Amino acid sequence: MKIPSWFNQNRFTSIVRVASAVTLISAAAAMAFVAVRPSTAAAPRYDINTLAGKVASLRGTAGLQIRFSAFLEQEAEEPEGNPNPPTAITPIHVLSSPLDGTTIVAPDVLVNRDTAGAPQNETAIAVDPNNPLRIVGGANDYVTRTWPCTVNGTPCSALGDGYSGTYYSNNAGSSWCCNSNPNADYTPTTDPAQIGTLIPGVERLVGGEYDAGGDPSVAFDSQHNVYYCGLGFNRTSPPNTVAVNKGTFDGSGNLTWGPPTFINQTTAPSTLNDKSWIAVDSHSGSPFQDRVYVSWTRFIFNPHNGNYVQSPIFFVYSTDGGATFSTPENISANAHYSQGSHPVVGPDGTVYVFWDGSTRLASLNSTYMAKSTDGGDTWSPPIQVSTLTENAGVRDTVFRVNSYPAAAAAPNGDVYATWATEVDNTNPIYTGDEGCAFYLPGNHVDTCHSVAVYSKSTDSGQTWTDPAPVFAAGDRTAAGYPVTQPTPEPGGCQAADGCDGSTFNAPSPTGPIEDVFPAATVVPNGRVYLAAYRGTTVSPWQVCFSGPPPPVGRITCDFLGPYINNTRLDYVVRDLSGATNPVNTQLINTRYGFGGGFFGDYTDIAAGPNNFFHAFWTDSNNVQNVVWWYGFEFVPTAIHQQDVVTRRGNF
Repeated sequence: MKIPSWFNQNRFTSIVRVASAVTLISAAAAMAFVAVRPSTAAAPRYDINTLAGKVASLRGTAGLQIRFSAFLEQEAEEPEGNPNPPTAITPIHVLSSPLDGTTIVAPDVLVNRDTAGAPQNETAIAVDPNNPLRIVGGANDYVTRTWPCTVNGTPCSALGDGYSGTYYSNNAGSSWCCNSNPNADYTPTTDPAQIGTLIPGVERLVGGEYDAGGDPSVAFDSQHNVYYCGLGFNRTSPPNTVAVNKGTFDGSGNLTWGPPTFINQTTAPSTLNDKSWIAVDSHSGSPFQDRVYVSWTRFIFNPHNGNYVQSPIFFVYSTDGGATFSTPENISANAHYSQGSHPVVGPDGTVYVFWDGSTRLASLNSTYMAKSTDGGDTWSPPIQVSTLTENAGVRDTVFRVNSYPAAAAAPNGDVYATWATEVDNTNPIYTGDEGCAFYLPGNHVDTCHSVAVYSKSTDSGQTWTDPAPVFAAGDRTAAGYPVTQPTPEPGGCQAADGCDGSTFNAPSPTGPIEDVFPAATVVPNGRVYLAAYRGTTVSPWQVCFSGPPPPVGRITCDFLGPYINNTRLDYVVRDLSGATNPVNTQLINTRYGFGGGFFGDYTDIAAGPNNFFHAFWTDSNNVQNVVWWYGFEFVPTAIHQQDVVTRRGNF
C-alpha cells in the first residue's frame, strides 16, 4: 500500500516494526529513550534558545537516542496559538471509530471536570495517609486551549497551552473537583474561582511567568498537606524551572494551593529541566518525617554550538514544607546520560531514587538506583538494578514511549521497581537483549515486543532479584474486522494509496500483547500492586489522507484515507500475590488527540491507608463538544479527546 506524503509526515503507522536506527530516528513519533555513548564526530550547531532547538540537538546526536519527556517533545512540536478566525470552522471529517465508547462507564470515574473537549494526560495520584477518603490527582491539562474568553481581545485559547492541572476528591474518588470558570474578559490571575484547580503562579494565564507547564507528580505529608511538583517553561525562549506548590485543605474539604517555589530556575539556553518527580516522607516516627524530596533531569548543552553534553539526575529536599529547598545535587555519578527519575521513601526514612540511564560506553541502558539514609544529605553510588532494552514503540500505534521506572516501598522495608523492556517474541531476555535494541546493527526489532518487568530488593536496595514479567504473555485479540477499504475519491485517496475497495482483514498472526508505562504501589497490609497499559486488542482504524496542518488538523480532516491496524489498550492491575484484572471498562484508543503521537509518558497508582489502590490513567472513551482550540473557533463539534480516569479497588 502506498502511503500519501501528507499521511507519511503526520500520521505514519508502525505496522512493521522498524529495524534500523536510521529509520527510527527519521520517524517523528519514534521517541524511545536509549542512552549510549555520544559520537565524537563533528556535529551541527543548534539554536538552543528554543525548546524545538534543544529537541533537535538531542535527536541529532549521533549514537545517542536519549529523549526529553514526551510532554516536552510534544510541546516543541505544537504550533503557536492564532487569533480568532473570521468564521467558525465546520469540520469535514472527524476521525473516530465505532468501536470506541462515548462516555466513561462506571465503575471508572472521569476525574477532569471540563466539558469543552480539552485533553488531559500524564497522570499522578496520591492518597492522604491519614484519610482514605481524600485523594489528589495531577495531569497535564490543556483546558486553557479551550477557554471561551479573551485577553485584550485575543482568544484565551490562543494564549493558553499545556498547564499544570490538579483535581481532588473527599469521597475516595467517587467524585472530583473542580473546573475552571474564567471571566469573559480575562485578566491572568491566581483566583481559584476562575482557574479552578489549575496550579496557580506557574503559567501566564494563571498568574505565572511561563508559557507552559505540566509533567505532574503529587504527594501527601503526614499533616494532610499535599504537594504538586511540575515543570514551567517557554517554548521559544530559554527560561525554565521545576516548581513545587503546597496545597492545604480547610475544614470543609476545600483545597487551596499556595504560590510555587521554583527550583533550579534558569534563563540559560544551555540548561533544561525535565521529568521531575516528588516524594514526601509521611512515615510516622521516621527521623525525617515530612521532609519533601524532588528529583529531576538536568539536560546540559554546549552554549557555543548547542550540542547535547549530558543529562544527570539532580535532587533537592525541603525541611520547611516546600518553602525552600537544599542546593541541587547530582546523584547519578557516571551515569551521565539519564532520564525519568522516580523517588520513593522507605518506612525507616531511607530515600531511593530510580532512573533510566547509561554510562558513556554502555551498549544498553539500565535501571539505576541511588539511596540516602540521612534525609538526602549524602548519597550512595548508583546501583544497577538491571540492564534493559529501550522500547521501540508499541506495534500499530504512533505514540511516544519510554522505559522510565516506577517504584514503591513496602511497610516491611522491601523495595520494588518496575519498567518496560524490549524482548524477543519467542526467547525473552528480561535483563536486556541487544538483538532487540533498535539502534544497534543486526537487530531484529520486528520480532521483539515491549514487556513490563519488576525487580525486588529485600536488603535496602543493595541487591535485586532478576527482572520478571509483570503479566502473563499473550496474543492480541482481533476486533472489528473485516472492513472494506474506501474507493477512490476525486482529489483524495486513490487506489494506489490503498483506497481500492478491497477487504481489509485482521493481521495473522495478531502479534503479542505489549506493555508500556508501568506503575507501582504497596498498600499498608503489604500487598503489592503493579499496573500498566497492555495492548490487548488490534482493530481497524481509518486514517486521514489529507487535511489542514495542526492545530486545525487535530480536529478536522479533508479526505479520509485507508484503514490500518490499530492497537487498543487495557489498563491492567496485578496483585503480585494474587489476581490480575483490567480496571478500564472500555478499550482505550490512543489515536485521539495530538495526532496520535502523544498519550503521555506515564500512568500512576496509589495506596490508600484502608488497603485500597487507586489506579489513574489516560483514557479516550469520552466525547465532548469542542468550540475553541488553539485560537481557532469551530462550530460545536463532538470529538474524542484524552481524559484522565480513575478506579478504586483491591483484589
